[in-house]
Amino acid sequence: MTHFDWHSDQITNETVVTASYRNTQNVRRFMAEACGPDFKFDRDFMGWIKDGTSKTMGQVAREWLRRHKR
Repeated sequence: MTHFDWHSDQITNETVVTASYRNTQNVRRFMAEACGPDFKFDRDFMGWIKDGTSKTMGQVAREWLRRHKR
């Protein structure tokens, strides 16, 4: 498996969250585009992202939207 650069590689819904995952500006741009302008990271959500279970960035975006339904 090649190293994914969270700062510069293109993030898609299929991008797998790896052990090297970081909350970079690139990730914030992806999440704001997927979730809307109200997107913000919080401690619980960041913990869920990095909990070691296999997930994609599409699943991460859907989980944020699920947690913030109005």
